[in-house]
Amino acid sequence: MSYAKWFKLLLAGIILMMLSVACNAEETSNSDDTVYAAEENNENGNENDAEASEENHETDGEYTRNGMPVFAAHDGLHQEPVPVIVERTGENEVYVEMTSQITDIEIDKGLLYKAWTFNGEAPGPLVVVNEGDTITFNLKNHDPAIPHSMDFHAVHASPKRDFADVMPNEEGTFTYTANYPGVFMYHCGTPSVLAHIANGMHGVIIVMPKDGYPTDDEVDREFVLIQNEWYQYNDLDDMTNGVPSQVVFSAKALEEGDINTNGTTYDLKEAPLQAKVGEKIRMYINNVGPNEISSFHVVGTVMDDVYVDGNPENHMKGLQTVILPASGGAVVEFTVKEPGTYPIVTHQFNHVEKGASALLEVTE
Repeated sequence: MSYAKWFKLLLAGIILMMLSVACNAEETSNSDDTVYAAEENNENGNENDAEASEENHETDGEYTRNGMPVFAAHDGLHQEPVPVIVERTGENEVYVEMTSQITDIEIDKGLLYKAWTFNGEAPGPLVVVNEGDTITFNLKNHDPAIPHSMDFHAVHASPKRDFADVMPNEEGTFTYTANYPGVFMYHCGTPSVLAHIANGMHGVIIVMPKDGYPTDDEVDREFVLIQNEWYQYNDLDDMTNGVPSQVVFSAKALEEGDINTNGTTYDLKEAPLQAKVGEKIRMYINNVGPNEISSFHVVGTVMDDVYVDGNPENHMKGLQTVILPASGGAVVEFTVKEPGTYPIVTHQFNHVEKGASALLEVTE
């Protein structure tokens, strides 16, 4: 290689090194500017957050254990449960009276949730009518701050008129007919619907088929089970984008004296449902969500008969698991042939870890 050619290559290398150093210096300068801007925004954000937090303390009262503010009108409010009124007023006419109210519910050991409820229960009290009944429904809103409403999945209705909001400290009366048999969800339909359901305003109405179920003569024992989810208290972002912190089962009383629980992680484990060997068990089940699917399964048995959504026309046999979409219901029947303890679960076992199981204790 000639000296001239070597010199040109050396000069080109030096020029490239100088350009590289200049680029790195500019990039570092830009990076410093970006970091500075981010720190400045973060400081401003913290100031804004602090101001917002201070404002919340002024307007919204105390914070719950998970950091979400309680509405000022709900702060310290605990309205005792009120019995539901379901009265037959004619051959095909039923009067139903419920309340919307704020009631503290222990959803896990030591964890109180300031639930928005129907009648102080979450899920709300069971309502049972017959196919073809006309329901006169009265809602008394005991919530001092927020309007509430009732959306019965069991009826044909004009949502704007028949599921209309009832203002705080007022009441409203609505009339509709239940023309289809089944196990239906009910819930508050006031926006945000998700917030109202997830805060506790959900339940089940059973419309009994006028001609019964084909297996009525075979059934020895009946239970009502509801699955629901709990999220961070009144946190719409968590309800929308997060995962439930608890997924739970509750039992609702079909007859006076039957077991009746709220949606807790522990009640149906500490006090299992009871049955005898050889009995055919019927369960009216519903997944009120609001977001997750339930894969309903009873460990140790196969479901002899299943009526999807609780309609006798939707009869299936020999199922291991019943899929329940959010708001979906079913009537399931199975026979317990051996003594023992039968877990009742959703077969989505991440939800079982969060509480979604109950026990059926079978004795001789």
